[in-house]
Amino acid sequence: MLRLIQAIMNSTPKRVPIPKNGVDYRGKVALAPMVRSGELPSRLLALKYGADLVWGPETIDKSMIGTQKRVDPISSTIDYTRTPSNAPKNPAVALKESKIYRLHPAREHGRLIFQIGTSSPSTAVEAAKLVAPHVAGIDVNAGCPKPFSTLGGMGAALLQTPDHLASILAALVTEVGNVYEIGISVKIRLLETAEKTETLVRKLCCTGITGLTVHCRTTPMRPRERAIRDQLRMIADICRGEGVACIMNGDVKSRDEALQLMQEYGVDGAMIATAAEANPSSFRTKEEGGLLPWRNVVEEYMRIALDMDNKWGNTKFTLSQLMPGKLEVYKKVAASKAYTEACRALDFEALSDQASEVDERLGLSRNLDVAAVKNAKEKNKSAQAAGGRTEVERSLSSEIRLPLSARGIGISTAMTV
Repeated sequence: MLRLIQAIMNSTPKRVPIPKNGVDYRGKVALAPMVRSGELPSRLLALKYGADLVWGPETIDKSMIGTQKRVDPISSTIDYTRTPSNAPKNPAVALKESKIYRLHPAREHGRLIFQIGTSSPSTAVEAAKLVAPHVAGIDVNAGCPKPFSTLGGMGAALLQTPDHLASILAALVTEVGNVYEIGISVKIRLLETAEKTETLVRKLCCTGITGLTVHCRTTPMRPRERAIRDQLRMIADICRGEGVACIMNGDVKSRDEALQLMQEYGVDGAMIATAAEANPSSFRTKEEGGLLPWRNVVEEYMRIALDMDNKWGNTKFTLSQLMPGKLEVYKKVAASKAYTEACRALDFEALSDQASEVDERLGLSRNLDVAAVKNAKEKNKSAQAAGGRTEVERSLSSEIRLPLSARGIGISTAMTV
């Protein structure tokens, strides 16, 4: 009997327990963390189209520390804001708060993973505690190859200091994961050799993390270079042996492909990045209709962005990713100064009233006024260049044709007598 029990125990896969407020990454297809393309409206749209989980954009720990947490009464979001430390050139101008991170506690509940950029266990813990009550997990970015991250010892730089990276993860597990009952995970890249990758993964899996994502590229590789998957099964086997969920990332183009690759390489989950950036309906299966036309996606995105009072600069960038660049309407949206102009260019008449309200709240209405004045000046210049007359000249010409009394000349003469 004892041998039977031992045999059963040995055949049962080991699993790191999933905390009460956390989420199991197994069987999930998620939105990958992306700067600008991972802001709140993009995450909500991905969830609408079928993403199981969404990663927010990498947020540096030091930028979160010292923020104020506010609940937006209009969008019901939780906003982490801070006032710029630099004094304005004009003392009469009030400092405008910057929104460092936004989340929707109801619509993202149980499905949002906060990705943190860090190089220190203490600051990682301090920043993570701020958002821990509102997210399903904290993920450490150990894969970003960009200088702004690596020069500070963050991102892919952590791959070169595995003991230090392990200490960050262990601190987060002990002081955040166990306290707030959420999962801690890490996202890495491949190292120079399979042997180095194996050593790294084994070390990280012993820290108490619940998940490990591998971006199937080395640090020097760019997104246009094809993902390398020959180490993926080895990584998945190590994670499985330690009870840690393994998620793959790199060149996954749709939910259907994600599910197929998960089965082929034995990984537990997958992330979609650039394909979702271009069309988040990539989370829909073929049975659900697959990819939607860009116009349907853009209209739904615009609706969500307006509901969230999303920063216009981010909305404009996202629209540029969702729309075909060769269309004339793309150029009109790219030239837009506010939501009102963009909705007009896209013929989203049903959203025009809401767009005007949001423009007013975000202070974008003045952009439209400035643009109107500039356009008027350009028209006058064009008219002069073509030998025509400006609006002022036409006004003076009309006045000259009026009777003397209508122009006030008779009245003026009578007063001087």
